[in-house]
Amino acid sequence: MSTDELLLEVLRLPRTERARLAEEVLSSLEESEEQVVAAWARELERRSREISEGRVQVVAWETARDRIRRELGKRRASRSSS
Repeated sequence: MSTDELLLEVLRLPRTERARLAEEVLSSLEESEEQVVAAWARELERRSREISEGRVQVVAWETARDRIRRELGKRRASRSSS
């Protein structure tokens, strides 16, 4: 079975089963907990430094949430029209 065929089969599963499958697949890609914690610490330090240095501008949560919702809506609409 090809990856594309497998994906088609997975997408036919009920939502809860797809979620469980996605969680298992993602978990199989994760590194050890210590590596994940260290990677997040580095990422948080990098982002904090970028804000402090004025290289990025922060956005209010409400604004970010609205942007995310609009983008998700566009993606869902394009998927359902395909």
